[in-house]
Amino acid sequence: MRKGTKRKATHKEPKTKPAEDQKNEPSQSPAQETNSEEPSRNAEPEPTKGAAGKDRRKRAKVEKPETATEYFPEKRNLEDLWLQVFPVGTEWDQLDTVYEYKWNFSNLEEALEEGGELHNKKVYLFGCTEPQLVPYKDQSKVTMIPVVVAVVSPFPPSDKIGIKSVQRETEEIVPMKRMKMDWVPYIPLEKRESQVERLKNSQIFILSCNQRRAGLRHLKIERVKKFEYCLPYFYDPLQEDELEQSTVVDLLFPIDPKPVFCEFDWELDELEEFTDKLIEEEELPADQKEPFKDYVKEKVREAKKANREAREARRKAREEMSQQSRAAFENMKFYKFYPVPTPDTPDVSSVKSPFINRYYGKAHKVI
Repeated sequence: MRKGTKRKATHKEPKTKPAEDQKNEPSQSPAQETNSEEPSRNAEPEPTKGAAGKDRRKRAKVEKPETATEYFPEKRNLEDLWLQVFPVGTEWDQLDTVYEYKWNFSNLEEALEEGGELHNKKVYLFGCTEPQLVPYKDQSKVTMIPVVVAVVSPFPPSDKIGIKSVQRETEEIVPMKRMKMDWVPYIPLEKRESQVERLKNSQIFILSCNQRRAGLRHLKIERVKKFEYCLPYFYDPLQEDELEQSTVVDLLFPIDPKPVFCEFDWELDELEEFTDKLIEEEELPADQKEPFKDYVKEKVREAKKANREAREARRKAREEMSQQSRAAFENMKFYKFYPVPTPDTPDVSSVKSPFINRYYGKAHKVI
């Protein structure tokens, strides 16, 4: 019996330990019940009231975003298309003024989307700017208007850039890549996460330039100016080119203190009278009359030779052209897009023009 008693005493010991521990539990301790009155004296909510207050706080959090909700319009799939197209030939210090307004090219977007005139067609886009005096908010001022030209073609219309201005005596036709330009695929916003789309199924290509503005300070002035004189180049062997058949030559006669800038038409102008008029207007010193006439004759000879060579090159290109290429040139179309009127941008409707540049000529359609 002693052994049994010991075993009973052994079983009682675990029971006494929880009893001691229970003294510290709030639900069993009288002292804790006394402390439960403390919150009421400290103006803190009772447990049941605290739960209700918590519910009220939750409801307040749900209602607050509803009153503070702001509406952000969903971005259109082609919304940044016109911004991605490089405005070829725009002076670098004027680029910021091009983006002074939030121009809207929804007409271009609609033309490329389902149901639009250019939908499912391969198009090549390049940009340019046209400084025009247009009204805005009861006043008129010269504004750099962005324009986007769309060329419908199964292949790039050209891989070259023309460099020409009144200040430049000669014209250059150079590869695009020399001016850090190239045709690159444009990826709509909804497909931008998929890198595969950059390599296949591209229908929209844009003329892009990767010359950084920050790097211009490291370039020579002549190189910087070349970018500003660039024009997208196009050559159609099936059509007579007005430029190549022109009888006008640009002249830059290099004399001090300032050179003579002018144009001479060898069919309409008589050289002797033309030169005398420049002397009379004090544009040309009298002692430079004969050297100037020799200079003009040489430039006319060069221009006529260039015209002959161009006609011959055109004839040869037509003879060697495949039927597929011929069909592509015959069906090639140019579309010129201007920004649509909005309350926040100048109305450019009155200054729209079909003329693109000296190489492309006129657009088939202006939108």
